Amino acid sequence: MTFAQGLSAPQGKTILSVSGKIGVKNKGDIAVFDMAMIEALPQHSFTTRTPWYDKPVKFTGPLLADVLAAVKASGTTLSAVAINDYKINIPMQDVSQHGILMARLMDDKPIPVRSKGPLFVVYPFDNAAELRNSVYYERSIWQLKALDLQ
Repeated sequence: MTFAQGLSAPQGKTILSVSGKIGVKNKGDIAVFDMAMIEALPQHSFTTRTPWYDKPVKFTGPLLADVLAAVKASGTTLSAVAINDYKINIPMQDVSQHGILMARLMDDKPIPVRSKGPLFVVYPFDNAAELRNSVYYERSIWQLKALDLQ
């Protein structure tokens, strides 16, 4: 699947929609992704401690920056929405500075909805002490369903 020429229509169930200041769309005014499209993006992994698990966890998925590049996103703020409609704003500066993952795997296994999946925005907390606080923990939204660029 080549994203440089635009986005194909998803063949499976839509798991992520991206709206707002984007230059590439595949469904009206938005871009939608199924899991195969997420898997087709370059995959990265890191292991980090989090406040939600007793031991370090390996997270794998595309960089949030790669997802946003696929839709030619612009703007200064990324509004992320979860399945339960929890919403948090993530500064675009975080995306470029911190190597945030949109994880689809935890310890090499797909993340079920009941365990914060299928998509979980995760910062590499162990990479910098400044990331280990409630500001960044709150930005690590799980059960991600939508992104809106502002």
